[in-house]
Amino acid sequence: MRRIIAILFRFAFCLLITGAVYADGFSQKPLTFAEAADLSVAYSAELRHSRASQALMEGVWKWGLRSYLPQFSLNVSENDRLQEIGADSFLKNYGISVEQLIWDGGKTSMSRKLEKMELNISSSKLDRMALEIAESAITAYRNVLSSRAILEIRKTALTVLEEQRRILNEEVKLGLALGVDLANADINLADAKLNIFSLQLDLSEMERQFAELMGFDSLPVLAEKVDVNRSVTFPAASAAGALAKERNPDLIDARFSITKKQAELKYASNSWVPSLKLTGNFGLSGQHYPLTRYNWSVGVNIDFSNPWFQNRFSAQMGWEPPYDRTAGMQNNLSPLPDPSAMFGKKQAALALALERENYNIVFERIGRVAASAVEKCNLAEQKRILSLDAAILSAERCRIEEIRLELGQITRIDLMETMIEKTQRDIAAVEAATALLQAERELEKFLDLRPGELAIFAESIKSSSKSRSDL
Repeated sequence: MRRIIAILFRFAFCLLITGAVYADGFSQKPLTFAEAADLSVAYSAELRHSRASQALMEGVWKWGLRSYLPQFSLNVSENDRLQEIGADSFLKNYGISVEQLIWDGGKTSMSRKLEKMELNISSSKLDRMALEIAESAITAYRNVLSSRAILEIRKTALTVLEEQRRILNEEVKLGLALGVDLANADINLADAKLNIFSLQLDLSEMERQFAELMGFDSLPVLAEKVDVNRSVTFPAASAAGALAKERNPDLIDARFSITKKQAELKYASNSWVPSLKLTGNFGLSGQHYPLTRYNWSVGVNIDFSNPWFQNRFSAQMGWEPPYDRTAGMQNNLSPLPDPSAMFGKKQAALALALERENYNIVFERIGRVAASAVEKCNLAEQKRILSLDAAILSAERCRIEEIRLELGQITRIDLMETMIEKTQRDIAAVEAATALLQAERELEKFLDLRPGELAIFAESIKSSSKSRSDL
């Protein structure tokens, strides 16, 4: 028995160790742009609250189906009368009433459609809100990558400058260099250290804010990096424009607005259509329990309303066994109940015309904006290439300056200044690559694509074009 317990204990310990290792490995899983965006969206308390409110409003809308069902009401009354002359009376009445909408010209249905459209627009706003949260995480991710790359370049440059300063110090001791050169070298080193210190402070704050966006205490390992050698394939302006006209969030919102305004116009146009309801009543009455008398009645209510007059007509008939029959009719007419309502239809038509005009403007502009976004990406790519070429030429210049130093044509402080210039060129290449990432993401946002899907879309367009050309 003890042996079995010992084996089970060892097995549980092994599972615990394996789970801890797995959990640690999972926590160290490199984080991509898309995963950072998803984590920030999932962690946002404001977005969760807004989505919960949206779910409540959708629940309220579902319960609105009750307007199509019979409406019941119960009533109970007891009227006691004590008289000095005559017999006392103790009347007790219990009744149930039912009212059923038969037809209202579709006003109830259109009202529910308008409410549903409001919910769809609200849901679309939540999607935009989630997109903004995701974009803030991607921007923070990109800023951290850029700062880390620049910090690495500056640290490498500082190491090289310190070595040159050490050599220069030896040369000053041997009388091969001037003391003023050593002072200039110290100034350059102080500037380099100050830049590194400032960048480290900024980077630590960026990393903290980025981790908070995703709900982490510390920043995990990042899978992405700023690659100055990364080349990107962009879709043609026509293909980007076609996709934008189909998926652009602003254009989709404009279509939602047009549909909603059309429904509002239809609702305003049908507001004069009369509504028809059937009513029914059943009651028990008497002076003592158990109640021995009962009655019932059925009727119809017609409501005809417009800005010029409002007419409500009701009629009913019933029976109070064993002998009595009842019938009644009532008509209420109100002239000019709301004359200003006559402008409701015109206002709805004007609002619809405005939404259509705005949609046409956005639709016409969308192709130009897509072409401009693609052109911006191409310019950012050209800037990356030029910055990379400049960095390569700067490295070659440093090599040549080292040769000139050995030949005695320049001083070591001149070489250090050339190395500082090379550092600036390397940083410019990193900034150009970061600007390319930003331009690429802006185009993806415009086309409603997730991070990294732009290259896939461009390749699919290229493949389809090649297939058509082969045919």
